[in-house]
Amino acid sequence: MITGEYMAKTRKKYWLSLGILFFVLYFFIAAQPIPKETILVPRWIASLESGYPVSIKNNPEASTVIPFRLGNRFGYINDSGQFILNRTLQAGYLSFSPDCWAEYNAVPSNIDVYNPDNLLLMSIDNPGGYPLFMDNRVYLVGNEQNSISSLDDQGNVRWTYDFPAPLTCIDASGGFVLAGTLDGAIELLNDSGTSVYSTEPGGSRLAVILGCAVSADGSKLAVISGIDQQRFLLMEQSGNTYRVVYHEFLDSGFRRAVHINFIDNDSKVAYECEGGIGIYDMATRKSVRADLEGEITTLGSTDSKYLFIITSLAGNQKRLYMIRMPGIIFLDAPFRSENSFLFEQDNRIYTGTDKSIVSFETGKK
Repeated sequence: MITGEYMAKTRKKYWLSLGILFFVLYFFIAAQPIPKETILVPRWIASLESGYPVSIKNNPEASTVIPFRLGNRFGYINDSGQFILNRTLQAGYLSFSPDCWAEYNAVPSNIDVYNPDNLLLMSIDNPGGYPLFMDNRVYLVGNEQNSISSLDDQGNVRWTYDFPAPLTCIDASGGFVLAGTLDGAIELLNDSGTSVYSTEPGGSRLAVILGCAVSADGSKLAVISGIDQQRFLLMEQSGNTYRVVYHEFLDSGFRRAVHINFIDNDSKVAYECEGGIGIYDMATRKSVRADLEGEITTLGSTDSKYLFIITSLAGNQKRLYMIRMPGIIFLDAPFRSENSFLFEQDNRIYTGTDKSIVSFETGKK
């Protein structure tokens, strides 16, 4: 005879078995694996004082040369953490790039330019200004900061271009030189020193160009223009001229040079704005903003999907930010140092403090 108690136990087993079956089906069919996160993996740390690296993981030899300056010390280090050049600044001024460097005084009678191996590349007699190393070329900015000259491999002047007002920002890429002036004009020069485009953006109470950048092929120009109202402008080549395709009023106006770079293979522009960083996307024709603590000291020019930034706060406090496109703060790492620098190459970054340089690479975990 089947009792009510037996029926209750049977129903309980049935629902328990059915529940287990649904759990198994969900686990094997519906469940998704936990996605891996991007992390920074330490590779090595090198002491500026001892000159020797401490390897944290296996680091094969590489040809990458990383320029650095930390306070009055500067030089070059390779991708394995070995110093190529590590010296103390002897003169009052320094210009350097991944390819060459030069020390000089305020009014130099001669400037010697060296490569990272400390071999003399050229001597510039009676320079009448100071050197800039951009786009694998050597330029001279005049003493009055209202002219720029391009030099050949022997240090001879190829061409000189005079501006009607002092220069406030310069960028070079793809054989082009983009310059902004104190009176609010921008000028684009080709590799022969000929002006191929000029304009005065205007629209502000005080006309001044505080930041400028040119894309690798010279087809796009990015500018921070004016004070009250201050604007970010993006211009694109259209035939023989350029037209503004995007502009944005910034919350507050900087009264100093600002950071602005083309990033992510020239598909985006990162530009400094009050309290953070703006990122304009060519594909969406929109900009996003990421709020940061402190004043930007270094803005990366990455070709990857991540942007690295160092900011400075009071009391030698610094913050290293890692931003995932389009504008998500992925890492915020505070540290303390009087000086710092940042260099990016592929999926690796190199950053330094007062006494050491550290290499990281992005990885998945």
